[in-house]
Amino acid sequence: MLMSMTGHGHAKRHDGPFVVAAEIRTVNSRYLKLVPRITDGYTSLEPRIDPIVRQYFHRGTVYVTLDIERMAEESDYRLNTLALSSYRRQLANWLGCDEQHVTWEPLVGLPGVVQEALGGWRDEPRLWPLVEQTLHQACQEVQAMRRAEGQAMAKDLTNNCTAIRALLQAVRRRAPEVVDNYRQRLAERINKYLADYQVEVSAADLVREVGLFAERVDISEEIVRLESHLQRFEHIVSDAADNPGRKLEFVIQEMLREANTMGAKSNDAELSHQVVEIKTHIERLREMVQNVE
Repeated sequence: MLMSMTGHGHAKRHDGPFVVAAEIRTVNSRYLKLVPRITDGYTSLEPRIDPIVRQYFHRGTVYVTLDIERMAEESDYRLNTLALSSYRRQLANWLGCDEQHVTWEPLVGLPGVVQEALGGWRDEPRLWPLVEQTLHQACQEVQAMRRAEGQAMAKDLTNNCTAIRALLQAVRRRAPEVVDNYRQRLAERINKYLADYQVEVSAADLVREVGLFAERVDISEEIVRLESHLQRFEHIVSDAADNPGRKLEFVIQEMLREANTMGAKSNDAELSHQVVEIKTHIERLREMVQNVE
Protein backbone atom coordinates (compact mmCIF):
# COMPACT_ATOMS: atom_id res chain seq x y z
CA MET A 1 0.00 0.00 0.00
CA LEU A 2 1.30 3.43 -0.94
CA MET A 3 2.00 5.90 1.83
CA SER A 4 1.81 9.64 1.41
CA MET A 5 4.58 11.76 2.91
CA THR A 6 2.07 14.32 4.21
CA GLY A 7 0.36 13.77 7.54
CA HIS A 8 -0.37 15.10 11.00
CA GLY A 9 -0.84 13.46 14.37
CA HIS A 10 -1.29 14.50 17.99
CA ALA A 11 -1.28 12.65 21.29
CA LYS A 12 -1.41 13.69 24.93
CA ARG A 13 -0.83 11.59 28.07
CA HIS A 14 -0.71 12.23 31.80
CA ASP A 15 1.06 10.22 34.46
CA GLY A 16 1.95 11.40 37.95
CA PRO A 17 3.35 14.93 37.83
CA PHE A 18 3.98 14.78 34.07
CA VAL A 19 1.78 15.89 31.18
CA VAL A 20 3.30 15.07 27.77
CA ALA A 21 1.88 16.30 24.45
CA ALA A 22 3.40 15.20 21.14
CA GLU A 23 2.53 16.74 17.78
CA ILE A 24 4.01 15.29 14.59
CA ARG A 25 3.74 16.85 11.15
CA THR A 26 5.29 15.36 8.02
CA VAL A 27 5.90 16.91 4.60
CA ASN A 28 7.51 15.56 1.47
CA SER A 29 11.26 15.50 1.12
CA ARG A 30 13.75 13.43 -0.84
CA TYR A 31 15.30 11.94 2.29
CA LEU A 32 14.29 11.43 5.92
CA LYS A 33 14.91 14.48 8.09
CA LEU A 34 13.90 14.86 11.72
CA VAL A 35 13.24 18.36 13.12
CA PRO A 36 12.56 18.12 16.88
CA ARG A 37 11.25 20.89 19.11
CA ILE A 38 11.41 19.93 22.80
CA THR A 39 10.52 21.85 25.94
CA ASP A 40 13.54 23.56 27.50
CA GLY A 41 15.29 21.37 30.01
CA TYR A 42 14.44 18.11 28.26
CA THR A 43 16.59 18.26 25.11
CA SER A 44 18.51 15.24 26.42
CA LEU A 45 15.57 13.15 25.16
CA GLU A 46 16.29 13.99 21.52
CA PRO A 47 18.65 11.02 20.81
CA ARG A 48 15.98 8.65 22.09
CA ILE A 49 13.26 10.15 19.88
CA ASP A 50 15.06 9.50 16.59
CA PRO A 51 14.85 5.65 16.69
CA ILE A 52 11.11 5.78 17.36
CA VAL A 53 10.48 8.11 14.42
CA ARG A 54 12.52 5.87 12.10
CA GLN A 55 10.28 2.94 12.94
CA TYR A 56 7.39 4.69 11.18
CA PHE A 57 8.88 7.01 8.55
CA HIS A 58 11.44 6.39 5.80
CA ARG A 59 11.19 9.55 3.69
CA GLY A 60 10.08 13.12 4.26
CA THR A 61 10.69 15.87 6.77
CA VAL A 62 9.25 15.00 10.18
CA TYR A 63 8.55 17.86 12.57
CA VAL A 64 8.24 16.59 16.15
CA THR A 65 6.99 19.00 18.81
CA LEU A 66 7.23 17.62 22.33
CA ASP A 67 5.69 19.68 25.14
CA ILE A 68 6.45 18.48 28.67
CA GLU A 69 4.72 19.94 31.70
CA ARG A 70 5.77 18.91 35.17
CA MET A 71 3.70 19.63 38.26
CA ALA A 72 5.70 20.34 41.41
CA GLU A 73 5.95 17.69 44.13
CA GLU A 74 6.82 18.04 47.81
CA SER A 75 10.04 16.12 47.30
CA ASP A 76 11.20 18.66 44.69
CA TYR A 77 12.15 21.23 47.36
CA ARG A 78 15.08 21.01 49.73
CA LEU A 79 16.03 23.41 52.53
CA ASN A 80 19.75 24.19 52.54
CA THR A 81 20.32 24.45 56.30
CA LEU A 82 24.00 25.18 55.83
CA ALA A 83 23.26 28.27 53.70
CA LEU A 84 20.49 29.34 56.09
CA SER A 85 22.79 29.10 59.14
CA SER A 86 25.53 30.96 57.32
CA TYR A 87 23.18 33.81 56.42
CA ARG A 88 21.95 34.02 60.04
CA ARG A 89 25.44 34.07 61.50
CA GLN A 90 26.72 36.71 59.08
CA LEU A 91 23.70 38.91 59.68
CA ALA A 92 24.12 38.66 63.45
CA ASN A 93 27.79 39.63 63.17
CA TRP A 94 26.89 42.57 60.95
CA LEU A 95 24.20 43.75 63.39
CA GLY A 96 26.42 43.08 66.40
CA CYS A 97 23.87 40.93 68.16
CA ASP A 98 23.34 37.34 69.18
CA GLU A 99 22.10 34.90 66.46
CA GLN A 100 18.98 34.20 68.50
CA HIS A 101 17.81 37.74 67.82
CA VAL A 102 17.84 37.15 64.04
CA THR A 103 14.54 35.62 62.88
CA TRP A 104 14.41 32.89 60.21
CA GLU A 105 11.56 34.13 58.03
CA PRO A 106 13.42 36.90 56.11
CA LEU A 107 16.27 34.53 55.37
CA VAL A 108 14.22 31.87 53.59
CA GLY A 109 13.94 33.97 50.41
CA LEU A 110 17.68 34.48 50.06
CA PRO A 111 19.52 32.76 47.16
CA GLY A 112 20.44 29.13 47.77
CA VAL A 113 18.33 28.63 50.88
CA VAL A 114 15.54 26.73 49.09
CA GLN A 115 16.78 24.37 46.37
CA GLU A 116 14.46 23.17 43.59
CA ALA A 117 14.95 19.88 41.77
CA LEU A 118 12.48 20.47 38.92
CA GLY A 119 12.91 19.18 35.37
CA GLY A 120 16.00 18.24 33.44
CA TRP A 121 17.85 14.95 33.32
CA ARG A 122 16.70 13.98 36.83
CA ASP A 123 13.22 13.31 35.49
CA GLU A 124 14.28 11.20 32.51
CA PRO A 125 14.02 7.72 34.11
CA ARG A 126 10.41 8.35 35.18
CA LEU A 127 9.49 10.54 32.23
CA TRP A 128 10.77 8.53 29.26
CA PRO A 129 8.19 5.68 29.33
CA LEU A 130 5.41 8.28 29.13
CA VAL A 131 7.16 10.16 26.31
CA GLU A 132 7.69 6.91 24.42
CA GLN A 133 4.03 5.91 24.63
CA THR A 134 2.92 9.39 23.55
CA LEU A 135 5.27 9.43 20.56
CA HIS A 136 4.09 6.01 19.39
CA GLN A 137 0.46 7.11 19.60
CA ALA A 138 1.15 10.31 17.62
CA CYS A 139 3.15 8.41 14.98
CA GLN A 140 0.35 5.87 14.55
CA GLU A 141 -2.14 8.68 14.03
CA VAL A 142 0.11 10.21 11.37
CA GLN A 143 0.47 6.84 9.65
CA ALA A 144 -3.29 6.36 9.52
CA MET A 145 -3.65 9.71 7.78
CA ARG A 146 -0.76 9.00 5.39
CA ARG A 147 -2.18 5.58 4.57
CA ALA A 148 -5.62 7.00 3.70
CA GLU A 149 -4.07 9.64 1.47
CA GLY A 150 -1.85 7.00 -0.11
CA GLN A 151 -4.90 4.97 -1.14
CA ALA A 152 -6.38 8.00 -2.89
CA MET A 153 -3.05 8.67 -4.61
CA ALA A 154 -2.79 5.06 -5.79
CA LYS A 155 -6.21 5.33 -7.41
CA ASP A 156 -5.29 8.57 -9.16
CA LEU A 157 -1.95 7.16 -10.34
CA THR A 158 -3.71 4.12 -11.78
CA ASN A 159 -6.23 6.32 -13.61
CA ASN A 160 -3.42 8.30 -15.22
CA CYS A 161 -1.68 5.07 -16.27
CA THR A 162 -4.92 3.91 -17.88
CA ALA A 163 -5.18 7.20 -19.77
CA ILE A 164 -1.58 6.89 -20.98
CA ARG A 165 -2.19 3.35 -22.16
CA ALA A 166 -5.27 4.43 -24.14
CA LEU A 167 -3.28 7.25 -25.79
CA LEU A 168 -0.48 4.81 -26.53
CA GLN A 169 -2.92 2.55 -28.35
CA ALA A 170 -4.03 5.52 -30.44
CA VAL A 171 -0.39 6.30 -31.24
CA ARG A 172 0.19 2.68 -32.26
CA ARG A 173 -2.75 2.87 -34.66
CA ARG A 174 -1.74 6.26 -36.05
CA ALA A 175 1.96 5.56 -36.62
CA PRO A 176 1.57 3.38 -39.78
CA GLU A 177 -0.78 5.95 -41.30
CA VAL A 178 1.95 8.58 -41.09
CA VAL A 179 4.16 6.57 -43.46
CA ASP A 180 1.23 5.87 -45.82
CA ASN A 181 0.32 9.57 -45.91
CA TYR A 182 3.92 10.49 -46.66
CA ARG A 183 4.06 7.93 -49.47
CA GLN A 184 0.86 9.37 -50.97
CA ARG A 185 2.11 12.96 -50.72
CA LEU A 186 5.45 11.98 -52.20
CA ALA A 187 3.78 10.15 -55.10
CA GLU A 188 1.55 13.15 -55.81
CA ARG A 189 4.53 15.50 -55.77
CA ILE A 190 6.51 13.25 -58.10
CA ASN A 191 3.59 12.95 -60.51
CA LYS A 192 3.36 16.75 -60.57
CA TYR A 193 7.06 17.04 -61.37
CA LEU A 194 6.76 14.42 -64.06
CA ALA A 195 3.92 16.35 -65.66
CA ASP A 196 5.42 19.84 -65.31
CA TYR A 197 9.15 19.27 -65.80
CA GLN A 198 9.40 15.95 -67.59
CA VAL A 199 11.38 14.49 -64.66
CA GLU A 200 11.92 10.76 -64.60
CA VAL A 201 11.83 8.98 -61.21
CA SER A 202 12.19 5.22 -60.89
CA ALA A 203 10.02 3.11 -58.62
CA ALA A 204 13.16 2.07 -56.73
CA ASP A 205 13.91 5.70 -55.87
CA LEU A 206 10.38 6.15 -54.54
CA VAL A 207 10.58 3.02 -52.42
CA ARG A 208 14.01 4.02 -51.07
CA GLU A 209 12.81 7.50 -50.08
CA VAL A 210 9.70 6.12 -48.37
CA GLY A 211 11.86 3.55 -46.58
CA LEU A 212 14.23 6.20 -45.25
CA PHE A 213 11.32 8.26 -43.99
CA ALA A 214 9.72 5.24 -42.35
CA GLU A 215 13.00 4.50 -40.53
CA ARG A 216 13.29 8.08 -39.27
CA VAL A 217 9.76 8.20 -37.87
CA ASP A 218 9.59 4.62 -36.60
CA ILE A 219 8.50 4.73 -32.94
CA SER A 220 7.62 1.07 -32.48
CA GLU A 221 10.50 0.50 -30.06
CA GLU A 222 9.54 3.54 -27.99
CA ILE A 223 5.94 2.31 -27.83
CA VAL A 224 7.04 -1.11 -26.58
CA ARG A 225 9.40 0.36 -23.98
CA LEU A 226 6.81 2.86 -22.73
CA GLU A 227 4.27 0.07 -22.38
CA SER A 228 6.84 -1.91 -20.39
CA HIS A 229 7.48 1.07 -18.12
CA LEU A 230 3.74 1.44 -17.56
CA GLN A 231 3.49 -2.19 -16.46
CA ARG A 232 6.44 -1.74 -14.11
CA PHE A 233 4.92 1.45 -12.68
CA GLU A 234 1.56 -0.21 -11.99
CA HIS A 235 3.29 -3.20 -10.41
CA ILE A 236 5.20 -0.95 -7.98
CA VAL A 237 1.99 0.93 -7.10
CA SER A 238 0.10 -2.29 -6.36
CA ASP A 239 3.01 -3.95 -4.57
CA ALA A 240 4.16 -0.86 -2.62
CA ALA A 241 7.39 -2.44 -1.37
CA ASP A 242 10.01 -0.54 0.63
CA ASN A 243 10.64 3.00 -0.66
CA PRO A 244 8.27 2.78 -3.66
CA GLY A 245 8.49 6.56 -4.15
CA ARG A 246 12.08 6.48 -5.36
CA LYS A 247 11.43 3.51 -7.62
CA LEU A 248 8.44 5.27 -9.16
CA GLU A 249 10.56 8.38 -9.76
CA PHE A 250 13.12 6.33 -11.70
CA VAL A 251 10.41 4.69 -13.81
CA ILE A 252 8.86 8.08 -14.60
CA GLN A 253 12.24 9.35 -15.83
CA GLU A 254 12.36 6.46 -18.30
CA MET A 255 8.75 7.08 -19.36
CA LEU A 256 9.52 10.73 -20.10
CA ARG A 257 12.59 9.75 -22.08
CA GLU A 258 10.56 7.48 -24.34
CA ALA A 259 7.78 10.06 -24.72
CA ASN A 260 10.30 12.78 -25.65
CA THR A 261 11.86 10.50 -28.28
CA MET A 262 8.42 9.77 -29.72
CA GLY A 263 7.69 13.49 -29.89
CA ALA A 264 10.99 14.20 -31.64
CA LYS A 265 10.25 11.54 -34.27
CA SER A 266 6.66 12.59 -34.81
CA ASN A 267 6.11 14.12 -38.25
CA ASP A 268 2.36 14.32 -37.93
CA ALA A 269 0.12 16.85 -36.19
CA GLU A 270 -2.29 14.30 -34.76
CA LEU A 271 0.52 12.07 -33.55
CA SER A 272 2.28 15.03 -31.94
CA HIS A 273 -0.92 15.98 -30.13
CA GLN A 274 -1.27 12.46 -28.74
CA VAL A 275 2.33 12.47 -27.54
CA VAL A 276 1.78 15.81 -25.82
CA GLU A 277 -1.21 14.34 -23.99
CA ILE A 278 0.91 11.37 -22.92
CA LYS A 279 3.59 13.70 -21.55
CA THR A 280 0.92 15.68 -19.70
CA HIS A 281 -0.26 12.56 -17.87
CA ILE A 282 3.33 11.53 -17.13
CA GLU A 283 3.93 14.96 -15.62
CA ARG A 284 0.89 14.45 -13.38
CA LEU A 285 2.36 11.16 -12.28
CA ARG A 286 5.67 12.85 -11.51
CA GLU A 287 4.02 15.53 -9.37
CA MET A 288 2.08 12.98 -7.32
CA VAL A 289 5.00 10.60 -6.92
CA GLN A 290 7.01 13.38 -5.28
CA ASN A 291 4.68 12.93 -2.29
CA VAL A 292 4.94 9.13 -2.15
CA GLU A 293 7.11 7.70 0.61
